[in-house]
Amino acid sequence: MSTLNTDPNITAPDDFYATLLAAHEGKSKEESDAINARLVLILANQIGDTDTLNAAIALAAEG
Repeated sequence: MSTLNTDPNITAPDDFYATLLAAHEGKSKEESDAINARLVLILANQIGDTDTLNAAIALAAEG
């Protein structure tokens, strides 16, 4: 299984979070869920490596 970087790694985390929140603003729960699903698939495609993606899924599923 691939080793994931779980240390802070986003250049401007507050800006990223504000952009993410803005994308959800005014959306219904269903629309917001769809945004999250599309974002996950886009980022998974960017990563591309199945072992890394499987490790990320396992880590996220831990809670």
